[in-house]
Amino acid sequence: MAFSDTLLEAGADIWEAQLEHPFVRELAAGALDEAAFEHWVKQDYRYLLDYARLFAIAGVKARDEETMTHLLGVAHQVLDHEMDLHREFAADYGISREQLETVEKAPTCVAYTNFLLRTAYEGSVAEIAAALYPCMQGYLDVAEHMADLADEDHRYTPFIEMYTSAEFREATDWCRAFVDRCGERYPGEHDAMRAAFLTSARLEYRFWEMAYTEEDWDV
Repeated sequence: MAFSDTLLEAGADIWEAQLEHPFVRELAAGALDEAAFEHWVKQDYRYLLDYARLFAIAGVKARDEETMTHLLGVAHQVLDHEMDLHREFAADYGISREQLETVEKAPTCVAYTNFLLRTAYEGSVAEIAAALYPCMQGYLDVAEHMADLADEDHRYTPFIEMYTSAEFREATDWCRAFVDRCGERYPGEHDAMRAAFLTSARLEYRFWEMAYTEEDWDV
């Protein structure tokens, strides 16, 4: 069994919880409260900036030229292209660039991005690969589930299409292959990779919950 499949098996309960989350099911039906979706859009924008940093640090730590080139290329693509796409996507829902850039991270977003960056700075390339995998594979799986649940097009259909696109599938395939290569090359790091994967997966679930409840700081 590929190591990426081993990780997905270990996180099966978390995956199922994501698929059954009301944010996911209501978005698929087009019934999700607009405020909850807006909260997700704003927090995801802040998340993406740190996601780019994660890939950049991973690229610096990579030991072969091909992996280094790809990881640094992803970091550049996120900053040079994906952020513009996210701003355009947000504008379609009436969210301005100023709103995106001035929003404060919610507690869950802080926890997730801090975990990823700590893993990037203190962990190995193998741990970083495992920590970033739940975001890629999780969004593809969730979006495919949404597509199956959706009866017709609605205002959230672009979200589903974005994360089931050929480009996103290709990015996820590369990420899964990266995890598998790390699993083969560094068998002594399997436990650390599994721990990093499960923490990210749990935080992915909490990210849906954060958006659905419009989580903010209490004080």
